[in-house]
Amino acid sequence: MGIITAEATETPEPQPLVPWWSFSKTVLAAAALVLVDRRKLDLDLPVADAPYTLRHLLQHTSGLPDYGPNPDYHQAVAAGESPWTVAEPLRRVNPTLLFAPGTRFCYSNIGYLFVRQVIERTADADVNDALRMLIFDPLGIEGVFMARAVEEFDAIVWGNAKRYDPRWVYHGCLVGSLSRAATWLHRLMHGDLLAPATKGAMLLPRSYDASTNAPEDFGYGLGVMIEPARPGERFAGHAGSGPGSTITVFSALIGKRTFAASVDTDAADTFPQLIGDLRTLV
Repeated sequence: MGIITAEATETPEPQPLVPWWSFSKTVLAAAALVLVDRRKLDLDLPVADAPYTLRHLLQHTSGLPDYGPNPDYHQAVAAGESPWTVAEPLRRVNPTLLFAPGTRFCYSNIGYLFVRQVIERTADADVNDALRMLIFDPLGIEGVFMARAVEEFDAIVWGNAKRYDPRWVYHGCLVGSLSRAATWLHRLMHGDLLAPATKGAMLLPRSYDASTNAPEDFGYGLGVMIEPARPGERFAGHAGSGPGSTITVFSALIGKRTFAASVDTDAADTFPQLIGDLRTLV
């Protein structure tokens, strides 16, 4: 088993590329919140006449279902099929909301697909250009991109033996070094890209529902997992997993150290191990 770690630095080190998996959600959330600060979006107005708001989408409380548990989805990925069109996962899940927006938590990749679409529409740019303009250039981060082809995934440090096509991640899977992931999150958490009230909203955690298979003691803000690790301390960041690897990127909100780790396995039991390892470092 291979593992790579990195700490935030003034100048992010050149490191091998890894998939950021669902840490990409934190990046998308930050971009949406920059647009909120610019008064291009509103956290609490309905999104495109839907019953849910941007806040609901960012916090997984919209009531939207998820394509992740759909067995047809996993079978198609495992069989090496070409990714479905964006409309297809929406067709294959029950389009009815699972609950009234804001009343429960349900992790939804479809919700973050809609976040991506809102960003692209509002910025009038494709997602790579929008993220570059909104959050990577302002925070001085280079060399991160939303992968769109099998060949781009071939460049990750552990290769792409399963020939995974990143278009199966419908909200998008960023690829970059761990050093850049840690440094980006550190500058977001401890810099002034977001207005204080907006960052406060991002870091206000909602508890997971009892039925949710989530890490112990964690809550979810707007695109960030938040842990009250010890008295007077909190960690914020995100974990993610996909075929072949797992990633965790967390920042200590008071201690002001940020670490990232990635391991070449997608086994579910690596989440608590990686989070525990980062906790001892931060």
